[in-house]
Amino acid sequence: MRVQKLTFAALAVAAGLTLTACQSDDDGKAQSAPSSPSSASSSGGSEQGGGKDSAGKPPAGKGSAGKSSGGQGATAGTGSQESGKTAKCRTDELQITAKDGTIDGDPDGTVVVELKNRSGRNCAISGYAGVDLKTNAGSLSAKRTGEQAPSTILKNGQSTFFGINYPFNKSGGSGVRVTGLVVTPPNETKAVSLPWPGAATLPVTDGSGSPVKVGPIGSAGQGG
Repeated sequence: MRVQKLTFAALAVAAGLTLTACQSDDDGKAQSAPSSPSSASSSGGSEQGGGKDSAGKPPAGKGSAGKSSGGQGATAGTGSQESGKTAKCRTDELQITAKDGTIDGDPDGTVVVELKNRSGRNCAISGYAGVDLKTNAGSLSAKRTGEQAPSTILKNGQSTFFGINYPFNKSGGSGVRVTGLVVTPPNETKAVSLPWPGAATLPVTDGSGSPVKVGPIGSAGQGG
């Protein structure tokens, strides 16, 4: 009889242990259940790491769209600046002529050179033109006067002028005979050859430098 009571007691203890184990197992399952939403959250985080926020848009400064936008902005700015700059006047786009602009009573002779824009568009010109006189003694380059050279935008069909000053030959001798004029527009390498409209001769120089002087673009008017 005692043995039977001990057996029942043992069975009761075993049953209690089994029930506790089952409850622990159920608790473990209940605790592990939330891991599924956590995994979903982790999956959503990996998508965000791919360059999207909660609204599905790439975050600022990330993703190819952000880089492309920044690059286009820089390119557009540069393009806008370039398109707003007026191209310079080229030799082939200018009609260049020269005429005598000497006024009675002037101590020196003057030749006025006209540069007319015939390009069909506006063009920019400034600085000094290159001026060389062809003579029977060789080429004679004009010196710049040193005046400030204004910047000029020539509209199509518009002209600008500059002056060439030279001394009269009052020596009584034959002097140096001028046979032609060569003009190179500012910032250009192509020159044009023109007839010399001024006095036929220049005085012989003493070797101290050219007696011919050239003013900047815009330094002379149509009348000299």
